[in-house]
Amino acid sequence: MKLNVIIPCLNEEDNVELLHKKISETLTDIDYKLIFINDGSTDKTIQKLKEIFKKDQEHIQVINFSRHFGKDAAIYAGLSHTDAEYSVIIDADLQQNPKYLNIMMDYLDKNGDVDIVAMINKERKEGIFNKFFKWGFYMFINMISDTKFVKDVSDFRMFRRNVVEAICKLSENNRFSKGIFSWIGFNTHFMKYKVEDRHSGKSYFNFWTQWRYAFRGIINFSVKPLRIATVLGFLFALIAFIYMIVILVETLIHGSSVPGFPTILTAILFLGGIQLIAIGLLGEYISRTYLEAKKRPIYVTKSKLGFNEDIL
Repeated sequence: MKLNVIIPCLNEEDNVELLHKKISETLTDIDYKLIFINDGSTDKTIQKLKEIFKKDQEHIQVINFSRHFGKDAAIYAGLSHTDAEYSVIIDADLQQNPKYLNIMMDYLDKNGDVDIVAMINKERKEGIFNKFFKWGFYMFINMISDTKFVKDVSDFRMFRRNVVEAICKLSENNRFSKGIFSWIGFNTHFMKYKVEDRHSGKSYFNFWTQWRYAFRGIINFSVKPLRIATVLGFLFALIAFIYMIVILVETLIHGSSVPGFPTILTAILFLGGIQLIAIGLLGEYISRTYLEAKKRPIYVTKSKLGFNEDIL
């Protein structure tokens, strides 16, 4: 098989039929499968996918999660079920035009040394605050992580089979796909594309979701926040020791004095805040270790369509 198209879906009942139509019109004369992953949708997405499957059983496969596990889990599920030469991830909201699938395939066909084609959304319409947040995230994570992240690169990517196999070997529960795609290495070609308007529905990737996702990426791909907390601890301990010597000398020379209470209170509160932040960071790392130690599955499948094999 030439191509598997992995399509995570969360409440996309008004988009999946049109997406299927557009991809079918795009991938003519190509042996392909569309792998839809219903990530715990609460609307009629699964009913729509069943209807599409009945009309086009030759090209449609459906994985139906038992609940919402997140896009990263859906991506992993799709990649775990691929058997094609190339596999590509595309969103169901039609913001990523299927016309780029042929362009990506053509590039991989002509460049045997390239393993991944990753699309960069350079023309996305965003607010200044959102752009500043993303700029800050990429600058910070590249500063503290050994894994390097390319700004504005999306999950819209096409992989060769060997890359898919490498990704599926990383069966960690706390997944950050952008980091995993960068960590595995391989020769990647970055290609610009235009993000189109969402066809229907609303995006669930709001600012707070982005914040949690960014924080997960920082924790998953760097231990330097813990080292920063340790350095701050030593630094403030040194400052406290020097301040103690100054107070001791001043007391011996001028005697005891009451003034300075606000300064001491401010120092206590500030140091207490630093300690709580350090404890919080430590807790984040420990909690992730705890969850990984449970070895729970990344996702749970409720039902599948178009597959003959057992659930992976």
